[in-house]
Amino acid sequence: MRTLALLALIAALPAQDPVFRTGVALVRVDAQVSSPAGIVEGLQAEDFIVKDNGQPQAIKYCTQDEDPLDLLLLFDISESMKPSIRRVAASARTALSELRKGDRIAVADFNTDAYLMAGFTDDLDEAADNVSRVVDLRFGGGTHILGAINEAAKYFEKNSDPHKRRAILVFTDDEGQFSAREKNVVDRMWQNDILLCGLIIRSHPQQFGGALPGPTSEDILGVVEKTGGETVDADDPGHAFREMLRRMRKRYSLYYEPPTGKPGSARKVSVDLSPAAKLKYTGAQVFARKGYFLK
Repeated sequence: MRTLALLALIAALPAQDPVFRTGVALVRVDAQVSSPAGIVEGLQAEDFIVKDNGQPQAIKYCTQDEDPLDLLLLFDISESMKPSIRRVAASARTALSELRKGDRIAVADFNTDAYLMAGFTDDLDEAADNVSRVVDLRFGGGTHILGAINEAAKYFEKNSDPHKRRAILVFTDDEGQFSAREKNVVDRMWQNDILLCGLIIRSHPQQFGGALPGPTSEDILGVVEKTGGETVDADDPGHAFREMLRRMRKRYSLYYEPPTGKPGSARKVSVDLSPAAKLKYTGAQVFARKGYFLK
């Protein structure tokens, strides 16, 4: 029976050490660099400028496509989504081939509640099978997007490896009803160093009863922007699935010494290219999270 919500599942599991601890661990900021020509690869530490609360930081390490990834795939199973999710599931094995040894995949679904279908596994064939099972679920109900993302972040608190990058990829039409405050969700994502990306699969709200824009509607765009992720309008969901995984895998990890400060205080982070890198990669954009909390 599919009655186990993410929160109920994780309640009894032991906690892991946090990623950010003042004086112990380096601060890690993931960054994606995109230009009109595509993903920019091969950058070094000197190509970036990182500021913490407005102060430039000395980047200790810069890596790309090296750190393993804990990724949770979160599927919207409201009624309008089933045809598109079938296409995503059919492409799962090919899409997951973009991942590397050491990466782990979990699969969850949501409508008005969030459910964990399968916990983290490093067996990519098993993960593809788990994605294929999504199409057998009963589609329907509302779309509580931010509530589901918040529950997914709680799952990371108890189950993710603190030495791996963390990300949620949500498949949704992004037409949800209010279920959580955006600030609360962003705070939890910052506390757990989680990136949010989204494949937006558009539907017709007048046909399926989805939420129209208004004071009680919600979407993922604010959380995506503040965690440094991106969204793609997935006209071809299968192809977009693989491309998004490739882009998530090609992100940079930038490390610097944590500043002194009160534990639990919020810090603002900005990442930009150096003047020389901007000249070389005209029109390039950097996607990186906007903040974190000192531990």
